[in-house]
Amino acid sequence: MKTRLAVVLAAGLGSRLRPLTDDRPKALVAVGGRSLLGRALDNLAEQGVEHLVVATGYRGDAVAAALRDAPLRVTLRPNPDYDTTQNVTSFALCADDLRGEAFFKLDGDVLFMPEVLRRLESSDADLAVAIDGRERVDAEAMKVVVEGERICRFGKQLAPAQAAGETIGIERISADASAVVVDGLIRAVAEGRTDVYYEDVYDELVRRKQLIAAPVEVGDLPWTEVDDPADLARAERLFGQG
Repeated sequence: MKTRLAVVLAAGLGSRLRPLTDDRPKALVAVGGRSLLGRALDNLAEQGVEHLVVATGYRGDAVAAALRDAPLRVTLRPNPDYDTTQNVTSFALCADDLRGEAFFKLDGDVLFMPEVLRRLESSDADLAVAIDGRERVDAEAMKVVVEGERICRFGKQLAPAQAAGETIGIERISADASAVVVDGLIRAVAEGRTDVYYEDVYDELVRRKQLIAAPVEVGDLPWTEVDDPADLARAERLFGQG
């Protein structure tokens, strides 16, 4: 069955991209005349997604305006504490929309090809994780350790030498596993751990054997995260012409 739901985390300020983000969140910065969020929406619609949940924060009004004529149903979930919490909080605020449903989860600052979603859709894992295992990972990358065909650890703190690759910020969570994931996010926030990444919750769940996570290699496809001007220049080289 096709995945009809997606959540995009687009609450961040994007301070390293100022002045481009003075009046908009990072997800609305344009590459080749189309915003990061708009490009993600195009890919999701092509894959058959019908409902988009967007976690907003900084300049949520700009996100709402940008999605007013979106070709699919849109639900906005504001995070009023976006400037003092990590993405675990924004993700947890979308829980009611996600529980019991299969869904794609996208970071709002990632540019990618539609094939990424198709590969994730073909996985039967509880948590299918798009990774790039073809490039050397650095200390700042969100890394994964793989044993056999499963991911056994997630984390920025993991040693690069141990890592099978870095996550690109896109996953597919199965309907059966969605409650486990969102309950883990909610528990982290309730415990006051609003400074952790959602991948830290994934890490806890796989180590407790509550979740089966599998890597899906996408390193052969063009993709990039956009955090700073150097990333934006790379994005223009990779995606600016189409």
